Amino acid sequence: MNSILVTGAGGFLGRAIVMDLLARDDRVVALEAGDCAPLVALAEKTSALTVVQADVCDGDAVDALFSAYRPRAVVHCAAVVGVLASLEAPRQLFRVNVEGAINIFEAMKRHGVGRMIHLSSEEIYGEFDTDRIHEDHPQRPLHAYGISKAAVEHLGRSYRSTCGIECINIRTSWVYGPNFPRDRVPLNMIRAVVRRQPLHVSGGATERIDHTYLDDAVAGVIGALDCSHHPYDAYHVSSASAPSLAKIAAILAELDPQAPPISVGSGPWLHAGNVAMPCKGALDCRRAREVFGYRPRFDIRAGLAATLEGERRALHKGEGIVYG
Repeated sequence: MNSILVTGAGGFLGRAIVMDLLARDDRVVALEAGDCAPLVALAEKTSALTVVQADVCDGDAVDALFSAYRPRAVVHCAAVVGVLASLEAPRQLFRVNVEGAINIFEAMKRHGVGRMIHLSSEEIYGEFDTDRIHEDHPQRPLHAYGISKAAVEHLGRSYRSTCGIECINIRTSWVYGPNFPRDRVPLNMIRAVVRRQPLHVSGGATERIDHTYLDDAVAGVIGALDCSHHPYDAYHVSSASAPSLAKIAAILAELDPQAPPISVGSGPWLHAGNVAMPCKGALDCRRAREVFGYRPRFDIRAGLAATLEGERRALHKGEGIVYG
């Protein structure tokens, strides 16, 4: 039982976690339902990585994986992500996010695996009551994605009380970085700068969102995984700040004075053009700092600068993202 199982290992955050674990000489079992080619290519270079192509919704396949590899812990990233998915495919979202999590919990129970790090979300809160919130803020999720993440958190508490499984929930917020696979702020702004294309975001100038740079999200997950004792089962891992979209556009103009105009209109930020985003803000990360030493290294300026550089390298190599 020396390996760590990472579910959703081919995703944006899952793959970064796999890379970090391998870099420190952990053995990793990577579970991915989609395209496994990049993971397989990586596994050909190191015996520390095993790739299993299977769906978390397939309970038999999940159980077989636990039987074969006996992981000592699970980092559960596999999920259908985001508000747009909530609006477009809520049944599939609940199937993957909730039924898939139950399959993992059940396999952990059968095979004696005691700890899961679950990637949760600020979407569990719905509308923020204040500009900065703590983990005990009321949970009033508005869409299927946030509801599913809250459900998995509560399922984790049930499995803890009935069979001793420890489910630690890492609540991130709008994780971003180079090669992010969706066309969402701030990536659409960054890519407009890199490609020298003007961009007007139709609304949300005053919307304040806690954007979390990828490396900080990974550091928070690894810190929680390594922590020997958790007095809480939920932690914020974010930048601990919430710049407005207008501020982000202004910072990009400062980082690249030759950038084309990037502007943000007044009014609300709309998902799919017609669903307003609830009022958000910053996540207070003091609990994670006190328990396992989490400190975000990337404020919004540093994160935008690092993402700009990564996107420039990708464009130079002809590796631009193709959106589906």
